[in-house]
Amino acid sequence: MKTPSFVRMTALLLSTIVPICAQQEATPAKAQSDPGQIISTVGRLLEQGHYTRHKLDEEMSGRILDTYLQALDSTKLFFIQDDIDQIHQKYQAALGNEILAGNLGPAKAIYGIFRQRLEDRVTKIQIFLKKDFSFRSNRTVAIDRHKESWPSSLAEADNLWRDRIEGELLQEKLNPLSNDPGAKVVGKRYDQLLKDARERDDNDLLQIFLDAVAQSYDPHSEFLGPTELDRFETRMRLSYPGIGAELRSEGGYTKVMRLIPGGPAESTGKLQVGDRITAVAEGNEPFVDAIDLKLQKVIDLIRGKQGTIVRLQVLPAHSADPSKRRIVEMIRDTVKLTEQEAHAEVIKHEKPDGSVENLGWITLPSFYQDMSNAQSGKSTSRDVSILLKRLKKEQIQGLVIDLRNNGGGSLDEAIRMTGLFITRGPVVQVKDANGSINVLKDTLSGTEYDGPLIVLVNKLSASASEIFAAALQDYGRAAIVGDSGTFGKGTVQAMYDLGRFMPNLSGESDPNVGALKPTIQKFYRVAGGSTQFRGVASDVNLPAVTDNPEFGEASLDHPLPYDEVEPVPIGVDENRHPLFTEQLRQHSADRIAQDPEFRDIAEQLRQTNDLKKNNRLSLNEVNRRVQIEAEKKLKEKEIADGKTDEQNSHYKRFQLKLADVDKAELTPVDLVPQIQLAGTPAPTRKKVGSKGQPDDLPLQTASNDELSPTYDAIRRESLNILSDLIDFNRTPQISDSDHAKPSLTH
Repeated sequence: MKTPSFVRMTALLLSTIVPICAQQEATPAKAQSDPGQIISTVGRLLEQGHYTRHKLDEEMSGRILDTYLQALDSTKLFFIQDDIDQIHQKYQAALGNEILAGNLGPAKAIYGIFRQRLEDRVTKIQIFLKKDFSFRSNRTVAIDRHKESWPSSLAEADNLWRDRIEGELLQEKLNPLSNDPGAKVVGKRYDQLLKDARERDDNDLLQIFLDAVAQSYDPHSEFLGPTELDRFETRMRLSYPGIGAELRSEGGYTKVMRLIPGGPAESTGKLQVGDRITAVAEGNEPFVDAIDLKLQKVIDLIRGKQGTIVRLQVLPAHSADPSKRRIVEMIRDTVKLTEQEAHAEVIKHEKPDGSVENLGWITLPSFYQDMSNAQSGKSTSRDVSILLKRLKKEQIQGLVIDLRNNGGGSLDEAIRMTGLFITRGPVVQVKDANGSINVLKDTLSGTEYDGPLIVLVNKLSASASEIFAAALQDYGRAAIVGDSGTFGKGTVQAMYDLGRFMPNLSGESDPNVGALKPTIQKFYRVAGGSTQFRGVASDVNLPAVTDNPEFGEASLDHPLPYDEVEPVPIGVDENRHPLFTEQLRQHSADRIAQDPEFRDIAEQLRQTNDLKKNNRLSLNEVNRRVQIEAEKKLKEKEIADGKTDEQNSHYKRFQLKLADVDKAELTPVDLVPQIQLAGTPAPTRKKVGSKGQPDDLPLQTASNDELSPTYDAIRRESLNILSDLIDFNRTPQISDSDHAKPSLTH
């Protein structure tokens, strides 16, 4: 398919489960154009450009209402069923026409109902908090209300809220790190929620509503306002102009939660984690007070052009006196998000016979690409190629590509990445709304690496990750190892600059209106099956806490269905190594059965599944303490088992980052300082419009190593499997992958 001229970027395959951090700095958002024009343009583009070509009829209007209501009230606790019925009765028949006419009125009216329910509820919550709770009852509270019904009445809502608040108070009582009384912590939480709601303006509402409209077509279509568009582009190019600080609104202040390594804030040492920004000034201009200012407005003040000066008035992290402030002056610079680049390790494996085996490990957080500078900007395939050259100098005998938690990225990069490991040939098939199929190929001859290869995945490996894994599996080039399957996102999105459809009074494109990212195509393996909904099945399955049906495309609302197309012929790569998947599975299963860490994982999975199945949490303090103690003992056992395995490990790891490729000696991983995380990502169902709520998003996406102990069972077993694969290729024997695959080679 030739990309239409009005599509600003190359096709993208971004998964919704890897959210862009809401607290990260963003380019100052300029005033948007007429909201009505934006709404009608989005509506027309979805009707005409989305893969389904679904009209904004009554059926779609009902979907949009449901998605919007869920966006505003994801816990289903503020609205009551009567509100929902009246909203559908009033708006469902004509909402599509209102969108095409550019009318934000229905969205504002519905938000008005929600806002009033929120105001009333927070007032009642403050009354609840004054009551005494014994925490001795046998009542329970729902953990996840996504599939629950709306309260039938205000009385039922009051009862649900009583249990919820009691649960939150009990949680604070059981929290060993909590310093303030539970009622104070919970009260501030809901005061902040109400403050955020009161600060929402029409631009905020436009973002929430149009995102709901787009996601009613499928879970990966999105509307991106100017700020969200800049965040998206930042993630793709892994850089942005600023000071390099991640911020959060807390207690009326803008608080520094994390410093980006190498950014001005971190390199100058002038700003510390925990510092609170009270005012901002541009150069020598007067300070603008930032206390109680909306977070995005503070971010807009801090951001600016590279090389310019910004001054911050800061209340130091450990100062209890709000009058003790200091002035911090910094020069804005390009902040590089190097933690999100591809990086590698050289692993020396001491075998039982005393020989040493050199193994390579490449961790790929995403398929990034600087789309504004495609020829020489940041690129996954270029970075991986650089790492591979150094790994080959280290004479690695096998390689693992770690795609765990990789939510996707650029389609072009997925194809180029595949080309590093196959000689040439088709990589993926793409079908548009008209049924036309285009086969996208790797056209460059040769490979960067042709040795034994493992691709490690989990249920959070999505989109471009699935294209890469599926192609290497179909070519018989790599064994796929990890969770039972990947996420299941087999759709392609394109980015449409709305300004190109909305010329301003001068007739030029308006750059301040954002973009629409609709699903325009589905992709299929060269073998003919789609990864949509089903994902890529692993050749060797490893037990993991992420292997859960709550994660993946099938758990989202409005997913497109699975289907198939005709397979395309591919040649047998002369460099392909036999995969011996049956033997790898058997050897791995034997080790896992004897591995105490995997037994710990199995027990953790059992507990998690029981909790999800019951979907209830006890409000009895004694019961909760018993549960916490059991979890604590399991965690202690996991740590002890992990330390024992690490001590007995025959694997020595050496760090290889892009900055290290020319170093004569690599640094042992044990000597690398450990990063103190501000938070760890919790994969959740995407909630449209919830980006401003206190605990929806972590401040950063941690790497796989940071999500688990330094030496984890899945890493160790993946290396064991790779070592087996190397051994099997040395020793002549019959491989299950030696048999021809007619559907692929005819």
